[in-house]
Amino acid sequence: MTLRLALFDLDGTLVDSQGHIVASMNAAFAAAGRAAPDREAVLGCIGLSLPLVFERLAPEADHADMLAAYKAHYAAARAKAPAPTFPGIKAALDTLGAEPEILIGIATGASRRGLRAMIDAHGFRLGTAQCADDHPSKPHPSMIQTALAETSVAPEHAVMIGDSTFDMQMARDAGIFALGVAWGYHPPEHLRAAGAQAMVETPAALVDALHQIWES
Repeated sequence: MTLRLALFDLDGTLVDSQGHIVASMNAAFAAAGRAAPDREAVLGCIGLSLPLVFERLAPEADHADMLAAYKAHYAAARAKAPAPTFPGIKAALDTLGAEPEILIGIATGASRRGLRAMIDAHGFRLGTAQCADDHPSKPHPSMIQTALAETSVAPEHAVMIGDSTFDMQMARDAGIFALGVAWGYHPPEHLRAAGAQAMVETPAALVDALHQIWES
């Protein structure tokens, strides 16, 4: 049996967390007495580790208090109502997880605490889980390289599924297939420019798209 790995980004791919992220970023900027950043600018940074997000959005600011305010606001919002999965994602994961040769993983710029909260909230069953606490920020390929090592899956049998340019760049740098999703936070044309080898339009089409990739 040939093992295959479907490695998913989290925010913008599996869960729709933009409301929590934007509100928490606004709270962080308010705590520093700064005007809130443009919503599109915030969405364009999703996928990076949080310190790099602040470096992009407020390069001249002292980030320590902003990071603390962001984390506190996000934790409170998550405790009140965890970010929901995108419609159709759970069905797709259930279908993939029922196939014994397919392993499901997550590679996310979120913290270990944030990833664990999403796993607990949604019951994700994972063969590997990589997060920002243990790796350089995307698009560095460390998360994928570690996921491959943990699962013993060959690069040619692994697919990175994500909604950000950082996911696509990370996949290409790690030598695995880069599959972009059209329902997330970065425009599809940006994903293609960043190296997406294929795009999937809806979660309902995800399982067939992955099988086509693995069978080609």
